[in-house]
Amino acid sequence: MTTAAVDKRRLILDAAVRVFARQGFHTCRVSDIADEAGVAYGLVYHYFTSKDEILSTLFLERWDVMLAAIAEADAAYGEPREKLQAIAAFIVDSYRHDPNLMKVIIVEVTRAANTFGRTHLAKIRDAYAQIAKIVARAQADGVFRDEITPEFAALAFYGSIEQVLSGWIFDSRRVADEELERSKSLIVETICRGLEA
Repeated sequence: MTTAAVDKRRLILDAAVRVFARQGFHTCRVSDIADEAGVAYGLVYHYFTSKDEILSTLFLERWDVMLAAIAEADAAYGEPREKLQAIAAFIVDSYRHDPNLMKVIIVEVTRAANTFGRTHLAKIRDAYAQIAKIVARAQADGVFRDEITPEFAALAFYGSIEQVLSGWIFDSRRVADEELERSKSLIVETICRGLEA
């Protein structure tokens, strides 16, 4: 793909984020995305077969970055609390950087009890599995209690982050930097206090 083609494709994806966040995935049309991007309607179809493919692309791009960030946090830090802190910080900072994209991913994909959400269930579960491995190793080392399964702990950890982000998304106010920073520690504190031996 040429640089110009990559730029046009990115222009369409960025416009789609704004449209999906503003109107919702199901109520918008491909023409709304084209209008937002300032391109011809047919050009969207040159790069994507449908708005479903656009949403899928947005999700997979971001989710792959998150999976890499989880793996990096796991490799870079020694203590499980530090690993979880780095993961929480990455997700909160992702919201800070692009709240519209995080809104689209949370509302239209990970919480969507529809065909689209189920299509990506295996990919979503990859993140839970990586977090569960961090918990399992901490349990094996005696740092975390073993009464709570690693899988449940991973769901509780990710779920609490997603719930905090959902609160910010639906409140529709700008979240202060101090609140964003504080939330990183509070999420980890809430989960780790329940896990620590």
